[in-house]
Amino acid sequence: MEKKELVFVTFLLWELSEAWGMSPSRVYQKLTEACALDDYILRCYDVLHTQGSAYLVEDITEYVRERGVEI
Repeated sequence: MEKKELVFVTFLLWELSEAWGMSPSRVYQKLTEACALDDYILRCYDVLHTQGSAYLVEDITEYVRERGVEI
């Protein structure tokens, strides 16, 4: 993972933490459970990092829920 991707993932953890009402470490567990980090966030980094935070929270929330992970 490159530095820019690490910065982006950290940003997402904090945004999702606030939106989901849980700690960043718990958000990380949820994303890992849904295979969202490698299979979606990092794979689609080039497109995702150009989006606003509201869109990202909504999109990733939907992605995680579609994989059966409860938020």
